[in-house]
Amino acid sequence: MIWAIWLIIILIALLVVMFIFYYNRFVVLDNRIDNSLAQIDVQLKRRADLVPNLINTVKGYAKHEKGIMTEVTNARKALLGAKDLKGRMKAGSQLQEALKSIFAIAENYPQLKANENFLHLQQELAAIEDKIAYSRQFYTDSILVYNNSVEVFPGAFFAKIFGKKEKPQFNIPTEEKAVPKVEF
Repeated sequence: MIWAIWLIIILIALLVVMFIFYYNRFVVLDNRIDNSLAQIDVQLKRRADLVPNLINTVKGYAKHEKGIMTEVTNARKALLGAKDLKGRMKAGSQLQEALKSIFAIAENYPQLKANENFLHLQQELAAIEDKIAYSRQFYTDSILVYNNSVEVFPGAFFAKIFGKKEKPQFNIPTEEKAVPKVEF
């Protein structure tokens, strides 16, 4: 009889430990997702902060290219004003496309292409693009770990109890999936 009581106590203790473990696991994974999303925001903001310097550097060489400058400025404003993940990603893509136009201008202006400030800004933007890609990968990996925890038993059982559901993966817009066309 005493063994049965001890067995019940051990089972209850094990169940309590499992509840605590899974609750804490979901909190940690949620926080990791929030952190990775914040890292994407930091890099997008850094990119947006470099744009005015880039525009000022290019303006002196390409005064008649005002349309592209306006496009870049508007894309930057959209990025800084975006409120949700989808809006930030869309605005980030627009800014990235606008920046490609700036670099295309540089091809027509050898002095600009060789300008030290322009080269530095170009290198800085390339480094930020790498960090954005890494941050997006970390975000996607965090979502994967979270979703696996929510879907796989016994996590699925505890996820239902705690009201946790799958989170959507980061989706790249179709236009960004297109293979760039290279012509010589």
